[in-house]
Amino acid sequence: MTARYFHLAVFANVLCLCQSYTLRSSVSWVVSSNDVVEDADLSDEVAPALLVDGAGLWKQAYPSSSVLGDSVESPGELVKPDNENVAQISSRLFSYRLEKVKKSGSSSPPPHQETARTARYIAHYSDWGHLSTISTQDKIKGLPFGNIFSVSDGPLDNSTGVIYFYVTPMDNTVSDLKSNPYASLTFSEAEGEFCRQMVYEAEDPRCARLTLTGKMVEVAPEELMFAKEAMFSRHPAMAKWPVGHKWFFMKLELIQVWLQDWIGGISLIPLEDYFKATPF
Repeated sequence: MTARYFHLAVFANVLCLCQSYTLRSSVSWVVSSNDVVEDADLSDEVAPALLVDGAGLWKQAYPSSSVLGDSVESPGELVKPDNENVAQISSRLFSYRLEKVKKSGSSSPPPHQETARTARYIAHYSDWGHLSTISTQDKIKGLPFGNIFSVSDGPLDNSTGVIYFYVTPMDNTVSDLKSNPYASLTFSEAEGEFCRQMVYEAEDPRCARLTLTGKMVEVAPEELMFAKEAMFSRHPAMAKWPVGHKWFFMKLELIQVWLQDWIGGISLIPLEDYFKATPF
């Protein structure tokens, strides 16, 4: 019995001597109404340090030596926070109050026969999409490359059908667009609840999918206020992203609207019909 208590005492002492370590991830999505920093210091000096401390937004696409410095640890390493204040702000940089965002989905989609309205419904209520470009990366130059982007066609009560983006030149996709501005953006109704409720696979034609093809252009100065409202009202965390990454707004000027929302073929929706329709 005495030997057992002795072993427990030794084990407890070892635990007390251990230092505290944290598993570092590139982005913290913790949402807490009590802990969110509303007005964090995101000056040019602080913001880059936040991203370095969090292993960076774009470290996977760019070597650490060219963006974040050779000393940056790889995601997943066990490291000790060296600045409690910076670590605290960094962990909340991508958080926001849930009540700031209205629910981004309608209860049910339009009837599948109303193809233009269905396309506008998917474009409006989708919070993100898959953007395909022609790659400029060395190993896949000239080949298709896909990437995920948060998007908005306007605030939830004001759909325009024009898709807006908030992007950084540090992204591979933006580099592609400088070489070839044409791209395709794909949405799936599987993002919402409808297909799950109906037990439709994402590839089931009844689980609608929409591909918008066009030219990606930078938003003009006279349109910036609306683009900002469109993106930040739907994705409020973006408003706190560090200015050091030189974020700017783009939009997709449409050439084709492709929709599959039922068995038996696809619909190519005239642009005039698309813009006349409403998702509501």
